[in-house]
Amino acid sequence: MKAIAFTRYGPPDVLQLQERDKPSPQNNEVLVRVRASSVNALEWRQFTLPPMFVRLLRGGLRLPEDTAFGGDLAGHVEAVGAEVTRFQPGDEVFGLGRGAFAEYVCAVEDHFAVKPANLSFEAAAAVPLAALTALQALRDHGQIAPGQKVLINGAGGGVGTFAVQLAKHFGADVTAVCGTRNVDMVRSIGADHVIDYTKEDFTRSGRRYDLIAAVNGNHSLLEYRRGLSARGICVVVGGAMTQFLPVIFLGPLFSRFGNRKFQAMMTRPNQQDLLLLKQLLEAGAVVPVIDRKYPLAEVPDAIRYLVEGHARGKVVITV
Repeated sequence: MKAIAFTRYGPPDVLQLQERDKPSPQNNEVLVRVRASSVNALEWRQFTLPPMFVRLLRGGLRLPEDTAFGGDLAGHVEAVGAEVTRFQPGDEVFGLGRGAFAEYVCAVEDHFAVKPANLSFEAAAAVPLAALTALQALRDHGQIAPGQKVLINGAGGGVGTFAVQLAKHFGADVTAVCGTRNVDMVRSIGADHVIDYTKEDFTRSGRRYDLIAAVNGNHSLLEYRRGLSARGICVVVGGAMTQFLPVIFLGPLFSRFGNRKFQAMMTRPNQQDLLLLKQLLEAGAVVPVIDRKYPLAEVPDAIRYLVEGHARGKVVITV
């Protein structure tokens, strides 16, 4: 089979299309013939992080020990392990699997759900990690409730576009922060208010929010604190390392003194949440926003595009 491999450390050109052995599912796994995948920050940020971070992530100081690349996917189930009970060959599924930039992927059945009937494989592949991240940030970490004032910082990207729509689904009054080129788009997917960060710094506006989802950006804890209501919660999903790391190390300390809370989060793939997203997608409450599509052989070009600019929503890889 053909698969993209992370062959060495360096620019996106290190990603090479190679021939690999077709995997076989373990007892609790499904083998999926991949029809489409998509790129997340988890992939493209490996080309912007300090080299030592990438080596820790990939293993191996000189060459990466882990060469698999990609996570999101949608496709057909081709085979199932002996303990799999929820899928059978021929099922159309979407979910997450390590090394998803490939023609075939094996992963545990809990990381998949039946593909939404109204979505193409390309649209379904844009959903898993970004939508799960947005859902868990708002619902589990942010404790979102109807009527709350919610701000999404980085609303124009993959996670951000899902976060705007999910926050509206949960009944919030949503303020979206994005760049100039994405203002009309985030308004079209339901944002009640839009702030162009090139023209206004929301942390200095004097407005307060019950929940801030920091999907992107580079603000300090003190800056986010200025934007929180008396019992507000700030959930940091991503953004610059100078934004994310302080929340990991100092967030618990800031949260202990006072009523404002700060949390960093890691996404937890699970079938229950994928099934909830499937329902919302089929009902039209959530719609994937796709910027561009690239064939499997052009994954390096897709990564370069994401590194160099601000994509609208997701970039999809067709297989």
